[in-house]
Amino acid sequence: QVQFVESGGGLVQPGGSLRLSCAASGSMFDIYTMAWYRQAPGKQREWVASITALGSTGYADSVKGRFTISRDNVKNTVYLQMNNLKPEDTAVYYCNRPRGTSFDSWGQGTQVTVSS
Repeated sequence: QVQFVESGGGLVQPGGSLRLSCAASGSMFDIYTMAWYRQAPGKQREWVASITALGSTGYADSVKGRFTISRDNVKNTVYLQMNNLKPEDTAVYYCNRPRGTSFDSWGQGTQVTVSS
């Protein structure tokens, strides 16, 4: 099992930016696809973005063009740069290592609140 520690969330006004970080424990971080997810109050957790071991990325339509996922395999860390934030981006953000329908244990997440 890999453990994740997410950080970087906070309160930001609409149109603002935040950069989230996710530090992963364990070895062989660099061979796995990593992904960000989010869960808004009263809603199911949803996929936001993924990055493969080779650096290919994918994004949910709702964040495409505004969010950028990246990774640092030396630091075992994955990032999510979020620009032009909207109130509907308000959620707890989590990272994980998806393997088909399997996941590692979820971390505590980091709260992002977009409000004026």
